[in-house]
Amino acid sequence: MRIDFKNKVYEGSNKRQSLFDCRIPEKANAVIIFVHGYKGYKDWGAWNLVENYFLKADFGFVKFNMSHNGGTVEQPIDFPDLEAFGKNTYTYEINDLNRIIDETNRIIRQECEMDIPIYVIGHSRGGGVAILTAAQNKNVSKLISLAGISNIANRFPNGDELTEWQYSGVMYVNNSRTNQAMPHFYSFYEDFKNNEDALNIETAATNLNLHFLQIHGDMDLAVSVSEGQRVAEWAETRLCVVKGAGHTFSAAQPWLHDKLPEDLEFALAKALEFFHEKGNV
Repeated sequence: MRIDFKNKVYEGSNKRQSLFDCRIPEKANAVIIFVHGYKGYKDWGAWNLVENYFLKADFGFVKFNMSHNGGTVEQPIDFPDLEAFGKNTYTYEINDLNRIIDETNRIIRQECEMDIPIYVIGHSRGGGVAILTAAQNKNVSKLISLAGISNIANRFPNGDELTEWQYSGVMYVNNSRTNQAMPHFYSFYEDFKNNEDALNIETAATNLNLHFLQIHGDMDLAVSVSEGQRVAEWAETRLCVVKGAGHTFSAAQPWLHDKLPEDLEFALAKALEFFHEKGNV
């Protein structure tokens, strides 16, 4: 292993510190950056097994916690800092991913002295963030949206619920697993409205100038497969449908097995095929 570290500190959005992992084999084909989703983190569920899957195939792998995902440097699992979670925005997440891409590029070029490409996989909300970022960041060569979202605007409340949010300044979302009431401050919505054009996933997907693949489970109850279909159409690429798979491809937190769930392993096999392809998809 040429590079092998876990829980290294990086400075994310609003100068908030967070953590990332980086492992690059001696003969890596490329380095994959993995972007977690909403109420997620780099060590959630089976993501460490996903890392091992690609390392065995001679790909480097980087995964990181968003700076405002609710974790801390001292406690990166789950959500000890709900204040930070409440202050999160989509523009913060795009900025975090850009910083990780830049740092990964530096590690590849300067520390490894290699000339290999950077690929990105984004799950769920992370898929949307990855599309928005890759449309502007020329250091990304290939991109996979794994059960990724197609639209940000329709994830916010409207009508009386939006008015109440504006009036109170905070809206809470229940996390049934951790039994936490997780806040979203109204600034989350204000940031979206102030940057609405830049946060349009349709526009970004249409303008992607790289190799792109959408993978989606047809039993996804959190982000419908119809969203994956729309993204694939906008990007003029193919949609890989995993039959019977839900939003996390049968993974869960905690994941107490040493093997990947079958749905996720199938999705990763399709991802690996895509990463080995040459030319357009």
